Amino acid sequence: QVQLVESGGGTAQPGGSLRLSCVISGDLPARNVMSWYRQAPDKQRELVAMIAKGGSTSYLPEVEGRFTISRETQTNNIVYLQMNSLEPQDTGVYYCNVFLVASEQHFWGQGTQVTVSS
Repeated sequence: QVQLVESGGGTAQPGGSLRLSCVISGDLPARNVMSWYRQAPDKQRELVAMIAKGGSTSYLPEVEGRFTISRETQTNNIVYLQMNSLEPQDTGVYYCNVFLVASEQHFWGQGTQVTVSS
């Protein structure tokens, strides 16, 4: 069973930075895609950033140039989301996700709250 545990959420002022981490444990096949999603109050969950095994990335247009997703897989499976130049509209619960390509399964973390406010 694959398990995901996020950390690093909190409160930041507009223009500030936060770094989210997600440790993925369990039997993780090589072909996988790691992602970060977010859900703002009264809105649907949306894909923020994704990174494939080979390192290719994709971002929500609203965060392009401000957020950076990266992954560490040499000794541990960890995915990061560096968030800079935060804006109030970045507020929401951020969820880590891993998609297993062969079995088409999604696994989710419990979510971590990010609040951007002055």
